[in-house]
This record gives sequence, structure tokens and C-alpha cells, in this order.
Amino acid sequence: MQKIVPHLWYDKEAREAAMFYISLFDDSKLLNVTALENTPSGDAEIVSFELTGQRFDAISAGPYFKFNPSISLMVACDSIEEVNSKWKALSEGGTELMPLGEYPFSKRYGWVQDRFGLSWQLMLTNENQNAQKITPNFLFSNGSCGKAEEAVTFYTNIFEDSETVIVSRYGQGEATSPKAKVNYASFNLCGMNFSAMDHAAEGDFNFNEAFSLIVNCKNQKEIDYYWDKLSAVPEAEQCGWAKDKFGISWQIVPDNIDEVLFKGTKDEIQSVNQALLKMKKIDIAALEEARKG
Repeated sequence: MQKIVPHLWYDKEAREAAMFYISLFDDSKLLNVTALENTPSGDAEIVSFELTGQRFDAISAGPYFKFNPSISLMVACDSIEEVNSKWKALSEGGTELMPLGEYPFSKRYGWVQDRFGLSWQLMLTNENQNAQKITPNFLFSNGSCGKAEEAVTFYTNIFEDSETVIVSRYGQGEATSPKAKVNYASFNLCGMNFSAMDHAAEGDFNFNEAFSLIVNCKNQKEIDYYWDKLSAVPEAEQCGWAKDKFGISWQIVPDNIDEVLFKGTKDEIQSVNQALLKMKKIDIAALEEARKG
């Protein structure tokens, strides 16, 4: 099972967005669509899907959080034609953040926000480069600008089987903000690649709940561990959601969360979900007690 799963929050478009993304990538498919009734946002639709074999989850749960470039998906493309075709599809109805063209770090690159608001970086990679196809990228901006390297160290110390691969820093005059230090860092958490950078001009946006990361935990001990390490904003704690000291949101859940939430009769499911809504950190035993009534 994928230990860390990117989670995308939409107003009403989760399924539409998922099907659009699936159409763009080989080895991609819809896994599951589930209705979650009577949440604080009303009825919500949970969508699970794979892109190039990587798991993603999404939810339609109201217009409460909006994507911004603080977290984007970096796509390793094998050819100029692939960059161009994905750029054409993703830019339709979207917003160009960095124009498609040649840059010192890539012969073909562009950064675009699609029509649903999600940001993508499309990059031609070196031939035969064994890269993860889609890599979440953290852009440390505004108040968190300058903290990219600290965050990478923080996360790699928390998760087992993790490492920092490379940290590249801005040269003199490359960044307009004196806070910005790292122009690119690559790191791995539990077998999944991530990247991070400080915003060269600081930027005026922050991390938010629109893009969060699910941590699948095998038992209550793991839930307790990750909650203790990652949760740093008490007012953001709800239903297994936590926010770390850099502002990035995490969902710390049992790895059989679908079974926990949706097993049993309609009344049992409703009872479990009502119990979950009252929780901050998830208590597996308490949810099972709620199921039993």
C-alpha cells in the first residue's frame, strides 16, 4: 500500500477532475467513488484514482479551500511531444504560471494552473532517467519562504525509509528575496519522491487544505506517532486532519479507513461518521465502539 497519498479538495468537481487527469496519463484508472453523507460541508463525494500507477484521492466537499501554486505536481516527460500535448490539455481554461519554453534546467518546461486550479510543472527529463512520473513539489512562500531545507530535514527524520537526495541553493543574485535559500531539493519519504524549493520572490500565497497528504497508518500506535510529530496547529485539528509547523496539511488515518467508515449497515456507517466528526486525532477503538452502538 502507498504510505503517503496526495489528497485534492474540490468544491463539486472531484470526479470530473479525476477523469480528466486519468485521460492524460497512461496506466491510469478510476478506483472508487463513495458518497459521504451529512458532513459539515453537506454530502460529499470521495474519489480515488491512479495516475501512472500512483494513488491519488480527491473530495467534492464545498468551496472552502482553493488551490494555489504552493503545492504542484511535477511531471517527468519523456519527449517534447509529451510536454506539448499535456501543456495543451492542462492550459485549456487554465492559467500560465511560467511559459512553456527552454530553461537552463530543462530544454522543455512549463508551469500551468489547470481549469480546476491545480498546478502542474511539465518538464522534459534526460533520456533513460529513471524518475517517478509525478512528483509533489512544495513551494515555500510568504511566511514559510526560506524554510524548505528545514522542512525536508524535518520530514525525512519523521518517516522511516526516507532520505534527502539533493539540495541545491540559489546563487548570488538568482533570488530577489533575501529569505530564499533553496532553489531545488529532492527527497524521498517511504519510497515516494518529493521536491521542495523556496520562492525566489517570496510570493503572497501559503499552504492550505486544498492539497493535503494522507498518511496511511497500520495501527493506533502509528496514528499516535505521526500525529504527535506533525500536528502543530491545534485549531486545525479535525477528523484526522492536522497541520504542521510549516502550514502543510496531513490526514493521519488507518490504512483501512474505507472499511472503518463504510463497513456495516447504513445506521452503523452513520454512527461511525458522526463519531469521527467529533474527533481530532482518530481513535480506532472509539470508532468501532460507535459502530456497535
